[in-house]
Amino acid sequence: MTVPSDWLPALAAFECAARHQNFARAAEELGLTASAVSHHVRKLETLVGATLFVRHARGVALTPEGRRLADTASKALADVGDVLRALGDAPTERNLVRITTVHSLAYAWLLPRLPAFTAAHPHVRLRIDSEQALTRFDENGPDLGIRFGQGPWPGLTALHLMDDALFPVASPTMPGLDALGGPADLVRMPLIEDMAREGWPDWFRAAGYPGARLDIRHTFSDTTGALMAAVLGMGVALAREQIIAPYLATGSLVRIPGPALPGRASYYVVYPSHRRVRPAARAFIDWLMDQPRHPTPPTLTHAPPSR
Repeated sequence: MTVPSDWLPALAAFECAARHQNFARAAEELGLTASAVSHHVRKLETLVGATLFVRHARGVALTPEGRRLADTASKALADVGDVLRALGDAPTERNLVRITTVHSLAYAWLLPRLPAFTAAHPHVRLRIDSEQALTRFDENGPDLGIRFGQGPWPGLTALHLMDDALFPVASPTMPGLDALGGPADLVRMPLIEDMAREGWPDWFRAAGYPGARLDIRHTFSDTTGALMAAVLGMGVALAREQIIAPYLATGSLVRIPGPALPGRASYYVVYPSHRRVRPAARAFIDWLMDQPRHPTPPTLTHAPPSR
């Protein structure tokens, strides 16, 4: 078969469409129109003599022939990209690892551990982006992420990092703290919540008080804001085990008696399945997976000292 000289743009458009399973999203990534992506795919189908996609009302799906070509094309284009980056990048760029995660985990769990990584890998540079929305891992996007959820995520390899649990915390100076003996006493306290899928109703239900009338006084869009409000004595917050450790260690927050509710979601290290992981990023992933998971902090069993 004679391969025309302009086959590479068609192959790139096909690989992107196969990765997204959507012509419109592929067009957005490539800076083309959806009709242009469709034209490239039709050209490739004519070249190989096989149907690569099945079109339907909600989008497209790969045929067996399309899946075979997509797997090979993804690896081939990733290999070419790696070589081009290696030839053109400065050493600093090659050693840069771009990481995306939520602010609360970056601040309370990841950041305190980073000095150990930088000491072991002084040549690696880190760029950490903390945001609420799920980042798209396109060619100019991050190398890896730490996501909190249940997975799986299409197009991403996900490695289980750690589970989590929820329990109540408050400032040791909050009025009435010494009278809190368990979940029944919390019903009358001002409560602080964030926008997580699991919250106070779930915790009270697990604690044996379903349908309790709660005084949810303040709501924050992220966990860090809710915890800082608790530090300032604005109420009782529902903390995540993996995020609360620095606050408990400094004594700015204390755990209130009550059960720990196992979280439905977990933390995962994720990265694009189609892209070769560069050595610097692989070193960071391996280091993350070796991090110890601290145990659940001890429950407060007596009134905190006055301050």
